[in-house]
Amino acid sequence: MADSPHDPAGPGAHRYSDDAVARNHRTSGAHHRRDDADPGGGFSRKDDNTDTKKEKSFWRELPILIVVALALSFLLQTFVARVYLIPSESMEPTLHGCPGCTGDRIVVEKISYRFTDPRPGDVIVFKGPDSWSAGYTSTRSDNVVLRGLQEVGSLIGVVPPDENDLVKRVIAVGGQTVECCDDQGRVLVDGKPLDEPYVQMDYPFTPGVVDCDTDVPSGRCFGPITVPEDAVWVMGDNRSNSADSRYHVGDEYQGAVPLDNVIGKAQFIVLPPGRWGLIDSPEIIPS
Repeated sequence: MADSPHDPAGPGAHRYSDDAVARNHRTSGAHHRRDDADPGGGFSRKDDNTDTKKEKSFWRELPILIVVALALSFLLQTFVARVYLIPSESMEPTLHGCPGCTGDRIVVEKISYRFTDPRPGDVIVFKGPDSWSAGYTSTRSDNVVLRGLQEVGSLIGVVPPDENDLVKRVIAVGGQTVECCDDQGRVLVDGKPLDEPYVQMDYPFTPGVVDCDTDVPSGRCFGPITVPEDAVWVMGDNRSNSADSRYHVGDEYQGAVPLDNVIGKAQFIVLPPGRWGLIDSPEIIPS
């Protein structure tokens, strides 16, 4: 039979052409696969390039992330809140602390007193006035480099500030008169006794035996003192072991602490874990 006029090369030629095309496709596909495949049979070169770019991007961004984190820490520590260590027993049993032991770490927030003044009953942290800081020694190194690192650490909150920061409870505010004691050994504000459930350690007081009128008066006795305006009278909860306003009545503020020295209000105990909780700050109103 004659070949079709539409197939001038004949059936054999057509079959040859189809086989050649198929082989070319297979060869081309193999070459293409070899270009994309990893010689070790793993990920493709494109995946390797993507991972390398991501890794380089991370290392470029890391310094920026560190700077942002430090800036945020500085802003939080300066304007919002800071953690302080309790170093002494002056606020027992509310706050635990003693030389050489693990004292409470407390969060002191700094926002409240931007809008209102401390009230009686608040536990506050403040920078000690000059008369309170007579025996204070700097915690900074004499080495210039180390001192610089300590100052930077203080800005971001990993090193304590180089100042005499103290924690006490507000007993009276500007314009009030504070003294001790009535016939039950209680502190008086404007002539009225305070109910202070947080005080569990105090000097002995027994009417007629050791009180404010005996030859050797009780260690509780002081005043009366009128608190200057824009200042607060503060005392430790551990009344028999606290060098507070009572010990500085001879200074220019009569023992009171200027409001400008107040850093913030102690709100929480964050360490150790067994001591977690709010710090009790009951409003104390003379009865």
